[in-house]
Amino acid sequence: MADREEAPPTTSTAATEQPFVFDPFAPGFSDDPYPHYAHLRRTDPVHEHPAGFWVVTKHADVVALLRARHSVEDDNVTKSRIHALSMMDQDPPDHTRLRRLLTKVFTERAINGLAPLITRLVDEALDRIEQSAAEHGRADVVSELAYPLPLLVICDMLGMEADYAWLRERAEVLAHSLEPVAEPDEDLIKAIETAETELVERVASVIDAKRRAPAPAEPDLLTQLIRAEDGGDVLSDEELIAQVVLLYLAGYATTMNLLANSVVALLRHPGQLALLRARPDLDANAADELLRYDTSVQYSRRITLTPHEAAGKVIPAGATVLAGLASANRDEEVFGPSAAELRLERPNARKHVSFGGGPHHCLGAALARLEIRIAISRLVRRFDRLALADDIVWHRLMITRGPVAVPVTV
Repeated sequence: MADREEAPPTTSTAATEQPFVFDPFAPGFSDDPYPHYAHLRRTDPVHEHPAGFWVVTKHADVVALLRARHSVEDDNVTKSRIHALSMMDQDPPDHTRLRRLLTKVFTERAINGLAPLITRLVDEALDRIEQSAAEHGRADVVSELAYPLPLLVICDMLGMEADYAWLRERAEVLAHSLEPVAEPDEDLIKAIETAETELVERVASVIDAKRRAPAPAEPDLLTQLIRAEDGGDVLSDEELIAQVVLLYLAGYATTMNLLANSVVALLRHPGQLALLRARPDLDANAADELLRYDTSVQYSRRITLTPHEAAGKVIPAGATVLAGLASANRDEEVFGPSAAELRLERPNARKHVSFGGGPHHCLGAALARLEIRIAISRLVRRFDRLALADDIVWHRLMITRGPVAVPVTV
């Protein structure tokens, strides 16, 4: 994504004469959705789609929507019991109760203590990249670094065996359960249900084994979740399984795409890449700017419980609203005329909403920041001739944004 003014997404004179309709499945949208978002911010920041849902795209309106305590509960394509029980898809008071229990073990101290593990795993991944590049002339940052790193970290935290191929296959199928669909796809529904059942069975067997095992001297996260108690309240077996599956999907897929997007952004901005190599003091701010520039979660869904006013429009109660996180991150009213550009020294980079907001602010935000900071800084400083080896092909998904692969030479 070269720095440029984001022009309205039009393809012909006739197209400009028609009312603009947000279409995340239009040709080219997955390659660069940001001109579409910019056009909505300028012309229709609270967009009512003909299909019946709404899209909110300006930073202030997105933040207000996330903080308004509307509902996140909604049936999805699979009627998934995991989504129904996970903290991500529960409203208060159930969400409050689950989050309080998870927060007791998902502490800042525990996250910071993972730095040595993350550093070791990153260095091992960089060894694989170097070896692959030596053998084949190129390496894939996704398969060698962005995919295994968050998976290994979350498996280590949970005290579970990291079965690469098995877990990735099921996690990628389950990611489709978060995506909107125009018409039900029976084959996809069956694949999602099968993947969910298999993952639930795997997690249940591990939980059972940990319940029967002697207490470890330094209990892992899953063992702590099993024992977590708040005023006599504990997680039921089904709730425990749902939170573990959520940690897998959020801890692996989201961070994988964040890492991959960050590498692509830097390699497309050589001046900023050189700046990061020369300025280790920018590592923390650079992580937030990369999160802002091209986030992996493009939208967060809310169902209005009461009429909601934004930008002079009233969204009725019971409406499905997409809070445009990625669009808000490029809002010129917050990030200035350079909002569409990558600027690692940006003083207010941390105002991004890539981790959501309000009561559903991402519990794993600190972990994601830590992984990105360590992985990106070590990658770019080890390989001073790192470059893209081919064009980037993006997954054609609406909610989640990430490249299929990031082929590089070193």
